[in-house]
Amino acid sequence: MTDRCPTGFDEALLSGCLDGELTQVEAERVRFHLADCAACRGLYEELRRVREASRSTPFQPPPDDQWDERPRGPLSLVARRVGWVMVVAWLIANAAFASWQLATAPEGLWVKLLIFSCVAGPALLLLSVLVDRLRTLKTDRYRRVLK
Repeated sequence: MTDRCPTGFDEALLSGCLDGELTQVEAERVRFHLADCAACRGLYEELRRVREASRSTPFQPPPDDQWDERPRGPLSLVARRVGWVMVVAWLIANAAFASWQLATAPEGLWVKLLIFSCVAGPALLLLSVLVDRLRTLKTDRYRRVLK
């Protein structure tokens, strides 16, 4: 690893330059800086070598059966479905119990509203994501793609 830039130049710009993601002004700034700074030139060359090594390294994709996340047998399928039903039933029972406790608690209205909003806010966000995912699932062209 090379020394740090003595001028405090933003080293993230070097990576952005290598990736071609800088604006023309930023790229010029990097080129001018590299002409004057040996530390950044060394870092730039090191980043370039690492980038080239990672791009030239062959990737052997795993076999198709390692990508498959579906249950492998009928027992596994039943266990997964029963497990999800149990988790959902537990969540509903806990929510019902907590709601009953909150409704019958002697605390004031503001405390109840504070507790309810603290729980209901994230629950509503989760519900909105779940509804969106279920809607998308109906028209998702890639849901049956295995790899």
